[in-house]
Amino acid sequence: MKGGVFLDPLAILLVFGGAIAAAALRSTARDLARAFAALKPLLFLRAEAEARAARVAVNRIAERTHATGLATADRAPVIERFLARAAARLADTADPARFAAWAEAELAARAERHAAAQGVWRAAADAAPAMGMIGTVIGLIRMFATMDDPSAIGPGMALALTTTLYGIAAANLLFGPIAARLERLSRIELLWQREALERLAAIAREELRGPIAERAERIAARLRAA
Repeated sequence: MKGGVFLDPLAILLVFGGAIAAAALRSTARDLARAFAALKPLLFLRAEAEARAARVAVNRIAERTHATGLATADRAPVIERFLARAAARLADTADPARFAAWAEAELAARAERHAAAQGVWRAAADAAPAMGMIGTVIGLIRMFATMDDPSAIGPGMALALTTTLYGIAAANLLFGPIAARLERLSRIELLWQREALERLAAIAREELRGPIAERAERIAARLRAA
């Protein structure tokens, strides 16, 4: 059997193109762009190493704030963009509760964006077998329409079987695994980001509590002297 029988351009276009088109119709243009942009970290991101590096970066921010004050948090040597933005926010904050609220909103927004990108690939995985079945029906129609010509029956049957194969393979070996890996990377990323933001919020509470406590003690001392 020649290997070329498994390469049918029409079947490839129908299954893979149809699955992506179906996913696009169920998503927004922004979600679709995020889904394709997520393919780069899917291949190159090392989530566990990133989490370890984030803990080191948070320790640097903590050391900087303890040494020179909260306003210098953004001067700590931090490469990761998310933590750099969090450090800048921390340096500008005067209220720990406000920083904590920003952190929660930021994590929720990131989780929503991750879920949208994952949803595109999950939708493609759901649609691929259906696209394969459509190709199967088209192939059978072509086969039955040419029953009077035995030489034309084979291509129709080949299309019917090839699209079924492509649909199953696309769902279980491509689109489904992409969605599953993105979900795993998202869980790891959001976990270390939550851990980092909670640590930064604790630093804000610790650094801002001192001046407030000192003022309260001075006021109490004046009241006792009066």
